[in-house]
Amino acid sequence: MVMKMPDILYEDNHIIAVNKRSSELAQGDKTGDEALDEQVKKYIAKKYNKPGDVFLGVVHRLDRPVSGVLLYARTTKALQRLNEMFKSRQVIKTYWAIVKERPPEDEATITHFLKKNETQNKSYVYDNEVKGSKQASLTYKVIGRSERYYMLEIELHTGRHHQIRAQLAAIGCPIKGDMKYGFPRSNDDGGISLISKKIMFTHPVKKEEIIIEAPLPFNDIWSSFRNVI
Repeated sequence: MVMKMPDILYEDNHIIAVNKRSSELAQGDKTGDEALDEQVKKYIAKKYNKPGDVFLGVVHRLDRPVSGVLLYARTTKALQRLNEMFKSRQVIKTYWAIVKERPPEDEATITHFLKKNETQNKSYVYDNEVKGSKQASLTYKVIGRSERYYMLEIELHTGRHHQIRAQLAAIGCPIKGDMKYGFPRSNDDGGISLISKKIMFTHPVKKEEIIIEAPLPFNDIWSSFRNVI
């Protein structure tokens, strides 16, 4: 059986970042499909000839139909420090999304209250707080336009379930391919046009600034923006 090789974006003794494809699971679930963290563990075991179980700490997740930068910790020290940094919002995550409709404003910070429906695996958006909801905030700006679509850059201020997908849909801009949140058609690859483009943080051990970026997927939709961003 051929081992699936993860697409490594950054690697040292403490952390490793990979470029997640839209069809890949970030972490194992009830589907039983091999998750990306297992692929990374096998990669580390083979590259460094490590016997036994390989430690790999999950510090954040991406929805299965989302692609882009995914960061893991290779040591317990790095995991603990990264968890603290994510919790205190010291990690800056930048996403790019493609939408059909032009947003109400070219740049804005939007705040809603999101309530997760576990059965449907979907978050519902409210303008005011309701029982069981959590406040969600993000800033978006239009950074590109093609003949049919707009590209948005998004910075998250909170990390809620399906936050970008739900909030953009709430302002009339569902992400291309995201039928769960109102886009009429799926993408050919089954993913949605949302990518974790860049992540910035202070290295948990070396204390230097780290910036990791994912390349744009090679398909017609993203390619139509390569000359306008």
